[in-house]
Amino acid sequence: MKIEALRIRNYKMFQDVSISNLPTMAVFLGANGTGKSTLFDVFSFLKDALVFNVRQALTRRGGFKEVVSRGEKGPIVIELKFRDGGPLITYELQIELKAGFPIVKRELLQYRRGQRGQPWRFLDFRDGEGKAITNEADYSKKDDEQQREFQKLDSADILAIKGLGQFQRFPAVVGFRKLIENWHVSDFHISDARETQDAGYAEHLSTRGENLPLVAQFMYEHHRTEFQKVLQAMAQRVPGVSKVEAVETEDGRIVLRFQDGAFKDPFIARFVSDGTIKMFAYLLLLHDPSPHPLLAIEEPENQLYPDLLIQLAEEFRMYAKRGGQVFISTHSPDFVNGIKLEELFWLTKKDGFTQVTRAADDENLKALVREGDLLGALWKQGLFRGANPR
Repeated sequence: MKIEALRIRNYKMFQDVSISNLPTMAVFLGANGTGKSTLFDVFSFLKDALVFNVRQALTRRGGFKEVVSRGEKGPIVIELKFRDGGPLITYELQIELKAGFPIVKRELLQYRRGQRGQPWRFLDFRDGEGKAITNEADYSKKDDEQQREFQKLDSADILAIKGLGQFQRFPAVVGFRKLIENWHVSDFHISDARETQDAGYAEHLSTRGENLPLVAQFMYEHHRTEFQKVLQAMAQRVPGVSKVEAVETEDGRIVLRFQDGAFKDPFIARFVSDGTIKMFAYLLLLHDPSPHPLLAIEEPENQLYPDLLIQLAEEFRMYAKRGGQVFISTHSPDFVNGIKLEELFWLTKKDGFTQVTRAADDENLKALVREGDLLGALWKQGLFRGANPR
């Protein structure tokens, strides 16, 4: 899956923003308060709305009135255009208040046949009821008509992709539901990652990182080659670290131990530096044998030595090439020095609302990059209009 365009209306600081030409790795920078966290929260909101419902997803953020843009009544609109190895797919979600309760005003999932072909609306719902196509296999046949089935949801605050996504006769909806469920929007907390875990099983790092010891154990036992790559990278980037292992204690818990070659005994996770924990977590995440369709990470530079950031940027890019699209926010010019022009976007505020600029659309930046200038250095020089705090 690759998101190619995103439109957000009436979602907090995003009164009406469209972002197009999104690459497999996109980096967003800007001053504090310009909306970087809000941008990533859009993806978290969609995932929460799918896993729970729209009302709960809004409640987690203070309710509809706290989420809708200041001075606006709605609807909140989120539109994604993406490809999953085939034609361009559009998903549109509109949310509004009705009798004081949030409902899905409209939810649409459609493909388009070619540049001028009529769209196939695989799913089209309003106020908790609508229709879905049942003859998806005929999509590739030019003249076949759509066969639709009427469905009614239990409640108007439930996403249709959640309800219909449980039935195999709607494969397009099932596929989209699974994609969103597998998004990884990181909310990594080093304090959580330091904790021991009850012995168990975890294939993928959680958003907060509290299952780090279990993932390390899983990688060691089931993907030994990838785990060795993680250890090699740790040895190169963290002075002294020669070994990392997940050990089960006598009371049935898993603890991470880091071996420093200068000492006889290893250190357990709560005694090593924040940077060591974070680097190990990122390396496990980026060497996951099954990349997430979307990986979103805020400010990966925190707690890491600046000289490591260009290499980290390349590893995110390699992750994207393996099949997982990557969105990153940053405050670090050192990290941006490892970014390509077409990968970079910056956020600014105008009249209290966010605007997004694509670096590749700036002719001055294009000319300077052709001459060999690094983007992080150009940012420090103030050449990203409005990106620096005033």
